[in-house]
Amino acid sequence: MTVSFGLNFTMGVFFAPTAAAYGVSATALAVAAALSTAVTGLAQQSIGRLLDLLGPERVLLGGLTLISSSYVVLAAVTQTWQFVAAYMVLGGLGFAASSTLTVTTLLGRAHGAQVGPAMARAAIGINLGQLITPWAATTLFDPIGVRATFALLGAIGLAATAVLWLLLPVGQRVSTGAGVGESLADRWKVLVSFGFHAATMYVVVLMLPKHAVEQGWSVAGAGRLMATAALAAGLTSAAMVRLLRHYPPESLLRVLYSVRLAALLAAVFVPGPRALVVVAVLFGIASFPVIPLTMAILSRGLDPARMGSTLAPAWVIHQLAAASGLGVATVVHALTDSYRGYFALGLVFTVVAVGLITPVGRREPVTV
Repeated sequence: MTVSFGLNFTMGVFFAPTAAAYGVSATALAVAAALSTAVTGLAQQSIGRLLDLLGPERVLLGGLTLISSSYVVLAAVTQTWQFVAAYMVLGGLGFAASSTLTVTTLLGRAHGAQVGPAMARAAIGINLGQLITPWAATTLFDPIGVRATFALLGAIGLAATAVLWLLLPVGQRVSTGAGVGESLADRWKVLVSFGFHAATMYVVVLMLPKHAVEQGWSVAGAGRLMATAALAAGLTSAAMVRLLRHYPPESLLRVLYSVRLAALLAAVFVPGPRALVVVAVLFGIASFPVIPLTMAILSRGLDPARMGSTLAPAWVIHQLAAASGLGVATVVHALTDSYRGYFALGLVFTVVAVGLITPVGRREPVTV
């Protein structure tokens, strides 16, 4: 998760220097981010079937290879369409196969109904990726350049994948019932809430560095800003490991969404670049830690052998909502020359998401 999320969400830090170094317009980069996210969403159903048929370990290694390779390819492209294609296809498919659906399936098979704390621990890897990779990228831009930074980070990702391939025990393939998921119709409110979460989170995480540069921050400072958000998220994820032993995930989600409201209120109404530090910290607290809590609700009592296929629709909704949010944010920015309008829309999304979080009854857990 450190490699997968680190490479995926560090692209926001690359947008401004890439536009300058490659001659690619900022709008094209924003569109590429939306298309990549859409590809990730559209691939989730197929990824879910592969998880059940091949096992999450194999899918994870393939996804990490693709997303790491995307950085290596981005170091060599010379035209805008090549950049968009590599980012969209390699990055989008790689992230689809190596992100939370795969990890949830892996941990769900191992921990069953007690997957919540395990997911919260794993989510710390997300925040490590967000903390380490943007810091590394912004440190490398000046001494070695944007292209070399792409290549180096991609090579590190491939090396980490090779180590994981040697260390990760590969589980048995599952055939009975694999590829046919259970219905999540009784959990539709949580699914819709998850979509509103994604439509807000992706825009802030990917576009806050660009927004900060527009507010007068340096590129390096914008990267440090996102590292601050990642640190706040990591500490929150660590706290969730303990809190989930005493409180239901629904209650913890409501607290996180309340923190998100405060972050977005500051982003919309508090002027000046210094306010973005408060935005980064508060939004970091209420960003990725929402994901393991939502997965703990959705995965209650599911058949481990069919978990990939069952949870795939949740990630289709999540990624397509994120892609839609990025698309709308790009339009809002083009019309107003700012992301504040979309941050205001995120306030509405957050209020609706809180209203949709309701306790989900447990199904009788299925053992294999």
